Amino acid sequence: MKNGKNIAVVFPGQGSQRPGMGKDFYEQIPVCRETFEEAADALDWDVSAMCFGEDERLNLTEYTQPCIVTTEICMLRGLSERYGFAPDYFGGHSLGEFTALVAAGAIPLADTLKIVQTRGKLMQEAVPVGVGGMAAVISEDIDVDILRKAMDGLMADVANINSANQVVISGELPALDETEKRLTQNFPAEKSFRFIRLNVSAPFHSRLMKTIENRFADILDKFGRNLKPLNASKVTSNFTGGFHSDDILGIREKLVNQISNTVNWRKNMQALAAKAEEIYEVGPGRPLRDFFRTIGVTCQSITGLAAADKSFKATN
Repeated sequence: MKNGKNIAVVFPGQGSQRPGMGKDFYEQIPVCRETFEEAADALDWDVSAMCFGEDERLNLTEYTQPCIVTTEICMLRGLSERYGFAPDYFGGHSLGEFTALVAAGAIPLADTLKIVQTRGKLMQEAVPVGVGGMAAVISEDIDVDILRKAMDGLMADVANINSANQVVISGELPALDETEKRLTQNFPAEKSFRFIRLNVSAPFHSRLMKTIENRFADILDKFGRNLKPLNASKVTSNFTGGFHSDDILGIREKLVNQISNTVNWRKNMQALAAKAEEIYEVGPGRPLRDFFRTIGVTCQSITGLAAADKSFKATN
């Protein structure tokens, strides 16, 4: 479907999972079935059964992460085979950054699945269930400095700068309670905000994740030896906000830092929009489309084959 325009593809992360994700691709396109088989061989468990059934483990982080990556790569390969979809640039939100590296050809799928399954297990083990959490602060043109001031002295951090209107914070549950109280007392009088607790099992992208950085670095050293740095330069880094370099050690360092630092998604969107004339979101959910809208950029979301047919039929 190359039309002379640069194309970017972005992938959502954890929270976008749902039972049945990717099943229409799996049933209709051979390369998609092969993708799930490849994942099962790499992980030694039936990824398709977990994605397509009612397995409660789909929402356990160590299973969620490889299931989402498998589904997104399945969908991308299906779009390539059926429509000739061939992106030039790649981005992903949190876990989605790993999908983006696979999509760019920077690291093999099998290695990535082993990396993210261990990543998910380590992230869950870092903080006991019920100790930490995350919350979205939603307001027009949020001043991130105001949020950081509200968290001063508390065990909480800015986890995701998702758009001009949404920032996610992460930390210990009492710290989130106190942050909400301080914001209520000190938020600019002329503005309103919403404080929404997220249904997550751990305080991701906060300093509470620092305890697992060294172990995750070891996992990257073990399974990330096949990383191709030149291809990674087409992929945005959540940690820096810009594109990865072609320095393999630098790429690994950024992926480690991503665990306990802010996901600079707004900067990622701006970096991709500066390179690409068309942007597509590919995954089981579509949280990124609205984030792009806040910076005045159109992002078409593909969550299934019906949506793909609608988006691509005019170009084929």
